[in-house]
Parts: sequence; C-alpha cells; structure tokens
Amino acid sequence: MAWPVVSLNLLQVANNLFDRSFIGHLPQAAMSGHGASMSFIFLLFSLAVAIAIGAGAIVARAYGAKHVHEYRAGSQQSLQVAIYSGLAMGVLSYFLAPVAARLVFKSTDVEDIRYITEFLQAYSFGVPAICIIQVIAACLRSIGDTKSPMVLSGIQIFFHITLNFIYIFPPRGNIPGLGLGLAGAGYALSTSAWIAAMLYIWHVRRTDLGVKFTLALPHKIWFVRIFRIAIPSGVQAGLRTASLTAFTLILSNVPNHEAALAAMGTGFAIESLMFAQAFGLNAATSALIGQNLGAKNPTRAEHIGWLACTAAFIFAVLIGIPVYILVPKFAPALAGYKADVVEQIVSLVRLLCLTEPLFCLSAVLVGGMQGAGDTKRPLWIGIFALWFLRVPLAILFALPKGAPVVLGFALPFGLELGAYGAWVAMSITQGLQGFLAAIAWRLGKWKTIRV
Repeated sequence: MAWPVVSLNLLQVANNLFDRSFIGHLPQAAMSGHGASMSFIFLLFSLAVAIAIGAGAIVARAYGAKHVHEYRAGSQQSLQVAIYSGLAMGVLSYFLAPVAARLVFKSTDVEDIRYITEFLQAYSFGVPAICIIQVIAACLRSIGDTKSPMVLSGIQIFFHITLNFIYIFPPRGNIPGLGLGLAGAGYALSTSAWIAAMLYIWHVRRTDLGVKFTLALPHKIWFVRIFRIAIPSGVQAGLRTASLTAFTLILSNVPNHEAALAAMGTGFAIESLMFAQAFGLNAATSALIGQNLGAKNPTRAEHIGWLACTAAFIFAVLIGIPVYILVPKFAPALAGYKADVVEQIVSLVRLLCLTEPLFCLSAVLVGGMQGAGDTKRPLWIGIFALWFLRVPLAILFALPKGAPVVLGFALPFGLELGAYGAWVAMSITQGLQGFLAAIAWRLGKWKTIRV
C-alpha cells in the first residue's frame, strides 16, 4: 500500500525542487516572500489534511468492519464537508493575506510584503480544490486504493511544473510565458489543483465508494463525526503554523535575515527527499490501523505500526547520508547561485539530516494514531515539542542578550548564533518528536478510541 504514495511523494519532491529552482531565478525579495509564506501555506494545507484524517479514520474503520453503507455515506459526506470548508478557507486566506505578510516582515521590507501577499492571494484560489483532493484521496486510501491518488496527483504535478514555467517567466522565443513572477507560482498551483480536483471527482464515482459531486450541505451527524476527529488535528495544524510563524519572526531578527528566510523554503524542499517515504508509510499505516481496529484486531494493528516506523527510520538513514554529503553540490542551482542563501541552505539541511530518521518515525506513528481516530495525543506531542521547546530554544540560541522578545521583555541570556542557532533548535525538537510518538504508541491508548 505504501509504494504508490512513496512514488507520488518522490514526484512531489521533484515538483518542489523545480518550484524552488524557478523561484530561485527571481529577486531575493521574492525568495524571501516565498520562504516566509511557508507557515501560512502549511496551515491551509494542514487544515485540509485534518478534514481528510477525520474522513479516512471513519471510512477505514467501516471498511474493515465490512459496513458498506457506512463507508460510502462517510465518503460522500466528507466530500460535502471538504467543499464548504475549502470555500470558507479560500475566502479567508485571500482577504487575510496582507495581514499575514505584515505579521512576518518589518514595515521596511516593502518588496517582501508585496511578493508574499501576491503569492498567498493567488494560492487561495486553489484552496477549495486542495480540500477536495485530500479528502477523496484519503477515502480511496482507506479502502486500500493507493494507486489512483498516485496517478491523479501525478497528473496534477505534471500540470503544476508546466504551468509554473509558463506563468512565472516572460515569453522566451517560441516558449509562451506570462511573466507573473512569484504570483505566477501561486496561480500555477491553484490551476493544477482544480484540474486534479475535477479528475478526482470524475474518478471516484466509478469506484466502490460511489461518491458523486453535489452542492448539498453535509448532514449534521456526519459533520460532527468528521470534525470530532478533525478538530484536534486542525488545532495541531494551527499551533504548528503559529510555531513556524514565531520561528519565522525569530529569523527576521537575525543578521542577514533575508537569506535565512529564502533558505528555509528551499531547505524544507530538500528535506522532503528524506521525508517522502515516511509520508507514504504514514498513509498506508493510517489506513491499515483503521481497518484492523474495525476488524477487532488491535494486536495486529500495533505490530503494523512498529514495522512501518522501523522501515521509515532505516530509509531516512539511507537517504539522509547522501543528502548530507551532496547538498553543497545541488543547493546553488536551487537558490539561483546566491552565495549567502546557499550557505544557509547547507547549514539547515545538514542539521535536519541528523534527526530526520526520528522525525520520520514520528510521522508514521502519528499517522497510525490518526488512522485509529486518536488525534489528541499527537496534538499534545506537537504542543510540547514546538511551543515548550522549539520556540524558546530558537530564541535562546539565535538572539543576543537583551533582544526584545514579548511585550518588551528583554532576553536575559542569548547565545547569538543567528540563523544557525534557530536551525539547531529545529533539528533537536524534530528528533524529540520521534521519542514522544514511540512512547505514546507503546502506551496503546489509541486502541480504545471510538469514531
């Protein structure tokens, strides 16, 4: 079940790297704006995934119990929830984009603010489509179909790369181009998402789920069931985004902050090389855990979780070693050969390589808990690792003594390591999440969750 998801994520990695390479040819302010937008893009995408987690847990449990009517009804209602939730998020994100831009940049960073606002508003048009894609894909994976999402989202990636090239750059000889710059990257993503959403809606009618497109409002009982699972994941997404925003604010106060912000998005794209297989195992584990709990076999469900997280850990080690060695070779091409940005990318990626195996272990076990409908324990793990550790450590490591922190409070002690200190804090806390997830999985409270 995992290999199609892993294959799709490797395609997504290539897509992200192309994306960063294209954007790397834009002015550094555009790169900084794109890097700073990551926290908000992550929030919107994670909220879509939260709804998909609720849908997937219900469908997988019903499928494992062979309750055909329930998993079909759950899939249909999940789509209705996705449509209206996506529309609401898209509208809000469009109008709040200028607020988000001023939140992470100083008023003097005029060009950075313009770029991030244009990109987020262009991206907001695709948010409803992203919600539809994530929910239908989760329902398909919950009944064991991981190949269809691979093909359909693979088509989306093809269109995204092609449209990126056309929308971002001006015409080049016989090659068409709109010359929209960073905004073009946002419109390319939105356009490709809507193409994929229509393909998903067309395809899912022909499957065992039998989902049909309709604008009918979701039934209250299904809305409540889905959001009972989705809300903790949504809260976790909000807290993770707030943490990443705080992290971005910390970076905006270090020397050469534009290079650090520009490096963050590209560094995360390179990190996804190590994370792709874990995400695939996350999706497969989530579906299998739900199915086995539906079939009243929690012992087998626990064994699957340990097996999958071990595989994710080993793969991350094997992939992380060459990434650590080779990142100075390929980072310049992704950063438009901007030396200060390349230096930051190499520092960030090499530090993440050290703890990525533990983070991949966490991703798989958290996916297993979410597949069981347990979204509260992952929430508490995230709160502790990100807010009680990552943000304070980033402040302590990155900023100098006396730096203003909150409400004019001056930092009593600081190592003044700049962006490197922030990267160290990120690496340490992502590794800690692996240990915490393993403890939560071993305690086994997820086996008793009702969906």
